[in-house]
Amino acid sequence: MATVVTEKLSRLFINVRQVPQLLAPLSPSTVSSSEVPKVFWKPYIDTGYRPVQQTWCYYFSTLFQQHNEAINVWTHLVAALILLLRLQQLSQRVDFGQDLHAQPLLIINVASITYLTFSTLAHLLQAKSEFWHYSFFFMDYVGVAIYQYGSALGHYYYAIEPSWHEKIKGFYMPVAVLLAWLSCAGSCYAKYQYHQSAHLLGRLCQELPSGLAYMLDISPVIHRIYTAPPSAQADPALLYHKCQVLFFLIGAFFFSQPYPEKWFPGKCHFFGQSHQIFHVCLVLCTLAQIEAVVLDYESRRHIYSTLQGDLAHNFSALCLFTVTCSVLTAAYMAQKVKNKLSFKED
Repeated sequence: MATVVTEKLSRLFINVRQVPQLLAPLSPSTVSSSEVPKVFWKPYIDTGYRPVQQTWCYYFSTLFQQHNEAINVWTHLVAALILLLRLQQLSQRVDFGQDLHAQPLLIINVASITYLTFSTLAHLLQAKSEFWHYSFFFMDYVGVAIYQYGSALGHYYYAIEPSWHEKIKGFYMPVAVLLAWLSCAGSCYAKYQYHQSAHLLGRLCQELPSGLAYMLDISPVIHRIYTAPPSAQADPALLYHKCQVLFFLIGAFFFSQPYPEKWFPGKCHFFGQSHQIFHVCLVLCTLAQIEAVVLDYESRRHIYSTLQGDLAHNFSALCLFTVTCSVLTAAYMAQKVKNKLSFKED
């Protein structure tokens, strides 16, 4: 009996030792830009690309390898895990099922985790092929649209002052939905039509709707910051709101400008890319935003319960509508990419 057990344990040990070999990537080294399709090229980044047409196992294994997307993957992956843990802790003291006024808080938390997760998957898996490159980034843009809606809702529901609410209540949320969808649609079209981000029309399609959406979404926060009396300037929620605005503006600069890689060509293939800095700033913005909204939820119920009444279900329905429109748009654009690539192959 002991001999049989020993033999089984030995075979198990041998099988376990073979796992790393089974999971080993087919081509562990990175390649230069000349060895991947043009759609993968990044300005001033000449190497560090992963080879295309490898197994899915390979691309998942690159989570633990050095390549020019590794920092982008890890920044949003770690942030998603932090927010997931934060949501679990929050659920222990907030009754999301019974408290009507907690629904927008749940939406902005889930929206934040969603965009971070979609971004992680996009940067990790997009190198599989041209089709998957487009498709995963279309999915990423869906996550951004959901997050934009969640941000607009969180600011409108919890952070807004009654005087600003009176001015914008007739159009704020419908326009927020429209701009969130336009941001997704514009980004998908820009990616499909102009793969180089430096193209002026491509940047307009992507950045104009997103910029307008941010101006609308952040307006309740900006109004509150500028109208708060001196006694309220030390409010922790207001301090977090100021931080989220600061981090977003810094991140927006690095999103739109290829610095510092433009200053140091050939030196930022793995570390120091503008998009990596943008990721870090966006993570800090989101973390500060979530803390601000949680504090507003806990301390401003006497304000938002009067302003919003029983509209939380309507806002949840608008969220579902935004998700549906964005997903359908991304699916449509993915089909256009598939047709385009099939035509090119023929």
